[in-house]
Amino acid sequence: MLEIINAAVERLAAQGAMGAQVGLILGSGLGDYAEGLDNPKFVNYADIPGYPVSEVVGHKSRFVIGERGGKKIIAMQGRFHFYEGVPQSLLALGVRTMKQLGVKTLVVTNAAGGVNTSYHAGTLMLISDHINYSGSNPLIGKNLDEFGPRFPDQSDVYTRALRTKLQVLSASEGIELAEGVYMMFSGPTYETPAEIRMARTLGADAVGMSTVPEAIAAAHCKMQVIGISLITNMAAGILNQPLSHEEVAETAGIAATRFAGLIDLILEKLL
Repeated sequence: MLEIINAAVERLAAQGAMGAQVGLILGSGLGDYAEGLDNPKFVNYADIPGYPVSEVVGHKSRFVIGERGGKKIIAMQGRFHFYEGVPQSLLALGVRTMKQLGVKTLVVTNAAGGVNTSYHAGTLMLISDHINYSGSNPLIGKNLDEFGPRFPDQSDVYTRALRTKLQVLSASEGIELAEGVYMMFSGPTYETPAEIRMARTLGADAVGMSTVPEAIAAAHCKMQVIGISLITNMAAGILNQPLSHEEVAETAGIAATRFAGLIDLILEKLL
């Protein structure tokens, strides 16, 4: 693990990533934001020994180093997933690489299914908390003491102070921002209607197949975390229609401008 992280840090530092202040992880259909950073430089995951590569459509599987709002940014343009057979310990690689480069705040995004019936396709949801229903955890195995303690606190994974400030800022800018709980399933199947009823009973507002391992790893590293879900469809059983990845990508494309505006707000005025 440390060998892979060190190799990644060396490769990214050679492209000017050392001293980055903010890390971005961009989910399905949201990756184009990274290409709009100022002075972007690209490093493919495949060029880093030991790094997994995603084969999911819409995930370009590369780091992008750039600037926005006077801050140095390192973005993951696409992520790898538990359902692709990648152990959750390796899902922490990107976050830990960012930590070693100096990142203090992680902004993690995803495309998600809406469980809260007041949501609709295109809703932006600030993640207040999560439910890990994936059946695993990125910290299983030998603890890496250089990153954090064996038993890390999880009471404020999605930094409350930043969420409060972001709600005020987004309202002042006319950006509608819901807030709710994200529940991770392992995938790759979409959830059944019965599983969605269970998720709602347990207190989830949105469901997806990512983000939670990265947020856990970031909290372990003592990073501040902001999580944003783009609701791309209503979850199974809410509407009388099948679910598809094409729908996810299409809705993400339509909402791209509003999503980019929110990320710009975070980078330029919040952090």
